[in-house]
Amino acid sequence: MPAVAPAPVAARSVDPEIITLGCRLNLAESETIRAITAGRDMVVINSCAVTQRAVRETRAAIRRAHRDRPEAAIVVTGCAAQIDPAGFAAMPEVSRVIGNAEKLDPAAWSGTETVMVSDIMAVRTTSPHLAASFDAHARAFVEVQNGCDHRCTFCIIPHGRGNSRSVPAGAVVDRVASLVAAGYQEIVLTGVDLTSYGPDLPGSPTLAMLIERILRHVPTLQRLRLSSLDSIEIDDRLFELVTGEPRIMPHLHLSLQAGDDMILKRMKRRHSRADSVRIVERLKRARPSIAIGADLIAGFPTEDDAMFANSAALIDDCDIVHAHIFPYSPREGTPAARMPQVSPAIRKARAAALRDAASARRTAWLAGQVGSVQPILIERPGDRGHAPNFAEIRVPGDPAHPAIVGEIVAMTITGVDGTRLIGVPA
Repeated sequence: MPAVAPAPVAARSVDPEIITLGCRLNLAESETIRAITAGRDMVVINSCAVTQRAVRETRAAIRRAHRDRPEAAIVVTGCAAQIDPAGFAAMPEVSRVIGNAEKLDPAAWSGTETVMVSDIMAVRTTSPHLAASFDAHARAFVEVQNGCDHRCTFCIIPHGRGNSRSVPAGAVVDRVASLVAAGYQEIVLTGVDLTSYGPDLPGSPTLAMLIERILRHVPTLQRLRLSSLDSIEIDDRLFELVTGEPRIMPHLHLSLQAGDDMILKRMKRRHSRADSVRIVERLKRARPSIAIGADLIAGFPTEDDAMFANSAALIDDCDIVHAHIFPYSPREGTPAARMPQVSPAIRKARAAALRDAASARRTAWLAGQVGSVQPILIERPGDRGHAPNFAEIRVPGDPAHPAIVGEIVAMTITGVDGTRLIGVPA
């Protein structure tokens, strides 16, 4: 009897696993990396270096990825990799380290060098991302700016991202138009220092001019959201847009950092406490529905109880309902790391106190939305979404009328479940 040849075994489909830490810009870049590395059996850790904790989380993610997929190559990129390439290359789990200047270059992912990290300060241009979709996300992220020319005394990020540079407006508009044509109803503009957009480009356009161009040339765009803004750089033209243009979402995240003038001065910030309160008051008068988010650092060097109290009071004074609270983290090489330090225990306690104050403010804000009707962008897995003001909504399942991810659905807000609203179709 003739031998029967075994059936051919189908090649195992492999896809890269992308683990993203940190900011929305990293999130946007991760989707380009996903497109570049499609079909490769690897794990990519897109790292963050904003705090020591973020670096520790990066190292923990590397070790966990190796335990879960011991045969896969592990490639580390992002800010932590850019700042300390040798340290990550020395980890036995790591196959390669790729810098921020290289991570969106397809050629870098085909190379064999263990460390491919160049001088980020020499980079002068940036480009829109190549990703055609954003995996599990209902909204799409478009980088319009990268790097930072400011040197806040606590911040290590310029060493990871380089100097400020902007994407030409035409390229941004084309990118937004293609994503809207692909079905995305909400676009988020991202950058390291978004409000510094433009002076490196011909004609020195501003962020407001870029937004005007997007809205004019992509009339089918439903929702445009802005990532973190430096409040002192909100000029009159940008102010008029965010308060008067309904397609711009009523949600601004401001880089405030502290609420005490001496601490702000020692941080080398360019605004005062009064500036922060004033811009929020103006925004609220012009568009009362605007929800304010802010970054706040607890326990900055030299901060005493009175200085901390000024920062804590800023949560109410600026009606901060989306607060990102960080205990100060000394970053080697920054001026603040050489200043007299607040003890770790006090930093931790002050951060907890800020979170409690922010939680109370947010709870009251959420309760005030019960009974309203909100257009909700439905997000995966279809049982949640976000309102224009970025309040998260829980959508109870209805098998007869399942929510479709990516759709905008009018929802009546019926209650509050912890930190989220509860809604039903209006």
